[in-house]
Amino acid sequence: MYSELKKFVDGIEEELIYNRRDFHKNAESGWNEYRTSAIIAKKLEELGYEVVVGEDLLDLDSRMGLPDEEEMKHFYDKALLEFPNSKYLPLMKDGKTGVMGIYKNGGGPVIAMRFDIDALGVEEDDTDEHIPFKCNFASINENVAHACGHDGHASIGLGVAKTLMKFKDDIKGTVKLIFQPAEEGVRGAKSIVEKGHLDDVKYFLGSHISGFEEDEDIIPGSDGALATTKLDVTFTGKASHAGGSPQIGKNAAMGMATAILNLYAIPRHSKGATRINVGYSQAGTGRNVIPETAIIKIETRGETTEINDYVRNYALRICESAANMHDLEWNYKLMGEASSMISDKSMMDRVRSVSEKLGLKVSKKDFNNLGGSEDVSYMLSRVQEKGGVGTFLIITTKTYGPAHNRRFDFEESVLKKGVLVFSASVLDIFN
Repeated sequence: MYSELKKFVDGIEEELIYNRRDFHKNAESGWNEYRTSAIIAKKLEELGYEVVVGEDLLDLDSRMGLPDEEEMKHFYDKALLEFPNSKYLPLMKDGKTGVMGIYKNGGGPVIAMRFDIDALGVEEDDTDEHIPFKCNFASINENVAHACGHDGHASIGLGVAKTLMKFKDDIKGTVKLIFQPAEEGVRGAKSIVEKGHLDDVKYFLGSHISGFEEDEDIIPGSDGALATTKLDVTFTGKASHAGGSPQIGKNAAMGMATAILNLYAIPRHSKGATRINVGYSQAGTGRNVIPETAIIKIETRGETTEINDYVRNYALRICESAANMHDLEWNYKLMGEASSMISDKSMMDRVRSVSEKLGLKVSKKDFNNLGGSEDVSYMLSRVQEKGGVGTFLIITTKTYGPAHNRRFDFEESVLKKGVLVFSASVLDIFN
């Protein structure tokens, strides 16, 4: 099987690179991935998959951090102009992006794979040192760029879809290919999970392209992903003249400042690592006006979901107390969330075994310590809660520039590696 599989994937490498560069050039941020999703849906349909999109894919109330209506309309209209006859685009309007392809063949186990597809709010590098710019596939969308490799993930997912259809007679069960929107900011996975699409999954695979100095191709699993919560907090007071009548004003900036100082004073937790950050703050309209409104954007993190809950709840109490101290109204909006996660050894062992049979260099360690946060954790945790197993593997390659940097890029040979490992793992489970 392995030699035939490698031969087939060798034959689609140019297509993998083409798809990656097309997604890269037309980068779309979270909940705006209309063009990307429409292309993926059409390709999956042509390959013979059942296609699930829109309200059939997402629990709409579980979406987090939706862009404003004007931004979503801009990206939707742009996609519709390019694909006016797409039957899928109207189903995705108003932030209902993402796609799932399903192939059923018999009553065997259900295997799900997740590929994230969104880009970041980054202005891409425009110098000849940056290969996407030099080779004319840098992002054409202002302040949106694939600076984390999700263009590669989407291409790998389509490659897996094509490869598995080539070997469909070996599939003895159900395959679900999940192309997830809005991973950045950990906003999208929960809406797919809450729709129930992971409840029947026995085996789960997710991955990320990453740069490592070691001479290896695959790290079979991940741990160390921090649970996280993203919050936008608004303080509302009363504007007044700062010189003539300051006593009748209610200063929202004071509430904001009080909150910020005390957020950084949250006690650490004895059971594991904690993080708190206020990454954005804004208040007021002019130097002689008591600020009526103030906004802060907060993220909390914890080594476990329980520890993150401790930090989040403490942070909300601080914001409430700061508002009360300065006689302000306040509210918050949940913008993103993810749990902690750890890969299952049985799935890591399977990934290690098939990777070695493919001739890939596998890390001696089972785990990559993520350190940050990833909302694939919702999917993996749901599978584990229902008695299944899964892993979040790392596909290593040479990268240029750190992740989330305007110069980020990767060696495109990694695309073929990803397709091989996913496809071989699925076929190994069924056989």
